Amino acid sequence: MTDEKFALLRTHRNNISRYRRLLKTKLTEFERQFIERRLSEERSAMERLASSTFPLTFGIPTKVMEGVVMETVSGHG
Repeated sequence: MTDEKFALLRTHRNNISRYRRLLKTKLTEFERQFIERRLSEERSAMERLASSTFPLTFGIPTKVMEGVVMETVSGHG
């Protein structure tokens, strides 16, 4: 079961990377909105899966997917 969850986490991570790359290209407003919505959905799904797979007693940084940590584990940002 854990291997399946790791595979799903990798899939979400790969999808997030792909959507971020696409956002750097020339897109119509409609395409940009669609990709931003999908990116948000992938991030949420990854966060839910990670929190159910690794139930920790402290919070996961909110911006870890973007490479910028806005809040730390101790709550000091």
